[in-house]
Amino acid sequence: MRGRREQIHLLGGQSFRVLRWARGVREVEALLAPGSAVRLKGEGDHWHYHPAMELACFTAGEGTRFVGDHIAPFAAGDLVLLGAKLPHYWHARGPTAGLAAQWHFPHGHPFWSFPETAALAGLFKNAARGLRYTGPTAATLGGGLQALAQSGGPDRLGQLLHLFAVMAAAPARDVAALSSRAFSFPTAAAHQQAIGAAVRHLLANFRDIIRLHEVLRLTGMSKPTFSRQFKQHSGKTFSEFINHIRLQAVCRELAETDDAVLEIALACGFTQISFFNRLFRRVYRCSPTRYRARARRGPLRAGS
Repeated sequence: MRGRREQIHLLGGQSFRVLRWARGVREVEALLAPGSAVRLKGEGDHWHYHPAMELACFTAGEGTRFVGDHIAPFAAGDLVLLGAKLPHYWHARGPTAGLAAQWHFPHGHPFWSFPETAALAGLFKNAARGLRYTGPTAATLGGGLQALAQSGGPDRLGQLLHLFAVMAAAPARDVAALSSRAFSFPTAAAHQQAIGAAVRHLLANFRDIIRLHEVLRLTGMSKPTFSRQFKQHSGKTFSEFINHIRLQAVCRELAETDDAVLEIALACGFTQISFFNRLFRRVYRCSPTRYRARARRGPLRAGS
């Protein structure tokens, strides 16, 4: 999903920056050194992208993660590597806390003049789709981000290189690509604010009947232009995007409540129960009742 381009400014004496938030991704601190920080306005609460790569870890909170054309729930412990210009957004349910590191080492940057960094080229390339780390690798990376936040100077640079090495050496069972494709946007994105407004409207109103003409009026686009832009920059059609959001809400309600499946489906915006059942089985390969039983034993993902 195309979003606002975030301008990332490094302060003097830094080749990358370390961020921390304690109440939400809108209220962020840039950590300069141990005991020293500068407040920033975070961009993570809406669709956005930036030239820098980012390693983000949530230590508290929950919600829905949007990375490229990927939509899935997140919770404390979620750890994601984002490639350059990969649009992303965290739609939180209440306060969140976490840490992130951001760096911009494009081709030709002095970083690549060290022969040892050649081994990281594959990692940086794969990050274009977004990578989620789990298991022991996620635990190591989370601890590494904490160490990064508490260090400064050459030690901080060493910690960053250590994080790169851990990610590059992660076993396949601990890493998964998120978006089905990479995204790359020009500096000027004429439709990004309109598409972002449409997404916010969908997230706020998915439980109700969504009328396309209302979204078109909100974005100021014609139907053909909107359909083309939405598909191009989200990887999903308008209806696919809405259905995916509604399914995420259904899954959350199935796992967290004892409400009847029919009540949940209707409350999450599905008006045709036969369609809902077919869609749910196609995406999750089981019935809603079966999903609930399995979700009580552990988290499930689409297609699992």
